[in-house]
Amino acid sequence: MAIGERIKFFRNLRGMTQKYLGQVVGFPIKTSDVRMAQYETGMRTPKEDLTNTLAGALDISPLALNVPDIDSYLGLMHTLFALEDLYGLTLENRDGSCFLRFDPAAGKDAEMISEMVKAWGAIAERYRAGEIDKEEYDQWRYRYPEFDQTQGFVKLPSKQLSDALLDNE
Repeated sequence: MAIGERIKFFRNLRGMTQKYLGQVVGFPIKTSDVRMAQYETGMRTPKEDLTNTLAGALDISPLALNVPDIDSYLGLMHTLFALEDLYGLTLENRDGSCFLRFDPAAGKDAEMISEMVKAWGAIAERYRAGEIDKEEYDQWRYRYPEFDQTQGFVKLPSKQLSDALLDNE
């Protein structure tokens, strides 16, 4: 999710208008809503100091606004928080372990991501069971969704190739 979408998400979560948030961060009253709309739609990208000011006004970490950086532990945590907000990611503690799960009942997008993750789980299980090798597993992951046969994303061969294959049988 882009930073503008995150700003809008948290502004709405806090029950603020664009005009109010713009005034809180120091924009002139006459243009505060226009300026906030520009950031929320991605027409403008806030610099680090404004991002920090917005985060303070929204009572969140600046990391929660930025497009998450999964190369750091904190960035990864904020990515997981965003997945909870957008796709119904839930945490379940069982037997001393924590499990992540996408709740398909959390909405249409949550249902879709849940199905995608299930497909990943199925291919991972095939790899762990020795049915496919690491190369096949990695090919599935790194070229996703090309080889995901469960979602209808699979690339089909052209009619010419398909006909040629059938002729060779």
